[in-house]
Amino acid sequence: MKALESWLGGLPAVILMDLDGTLIDSAADIALALNRALDDLALPPVSERQVRDWVGRGAGRLVEVVLQHVVPHHGDDPQRHVLHEQLLARFMARYQDSVCEASTVYPGVREFIDAAHAAGIRLACVTNKPYQPAVALLRALDLLDDFDLVVGGDTLAHKKPHPEPLLHCLRHFGATPGSALMVGDSRNDVDAAKAAGVVVVAVPYGYNHGEPISDCSPDRLVASLSELI
Repeated sequence: MKALESWLGGLPAVILMDLDGTLIDSAADIALALNRALDDLALPPVSERQVRDWVGRGAGRLVEVVLQHVVPHHGDDPQRHVLHEQLLARFMARYQDSVCEASTVYPGVREFIDAAHAAGIRLACVTNKPYQPAVALLRALDLLDDFDLVVGGDTLAHKKPHPEPLLHCLRHFGATPGSALMVGDSRNDVDAAKAAGVVVVAVPYGYNHGEPISDCSPDRLVASLSELI
């Protein structure tokens, strides 16, 4: 981890890592579950490419964008919240049923995690995905045992971009914001880290609702986590 140590002036005690779009490319499975949910409601499908541009702000926001795309004048319908809740519930159920059919670990992630372990750094996964599917996805791709703590979007009262999930991790490890590092791919990650006083590294290959992650002003941008080794 000499590259990371050189940049920070020392190694962090704790690294907090986002899940979807940072560790794991899960867009294909999200698209599969979403299209199955749309079919359940007799609505037309969307493409995986569209889903990749729409994810990054949580499931509720994803469903809202999908409905704007597949249902003409959805925003003008006074009962739009009913359809939104129906599709969101079906999507979450479908995704829970098949969380890892096509998801893969991004290049450089395994090497980075192994290097962090070798350096004695504690690891936490901090995601807005609900806890149960997050754990199932990590387990399916043989990453679960690498993390000392997993915080899901339903673990606490707040989720990213609120700083509470990050502060919760710091309390768990007895760490200070200055001794931690956040790694993520979205504005939620960057804003949560800045609010918590934690340095944040971002990767450009993930999901940020179509917005370049560089526009979110992370402290550092790397093409692959292997650059930090």
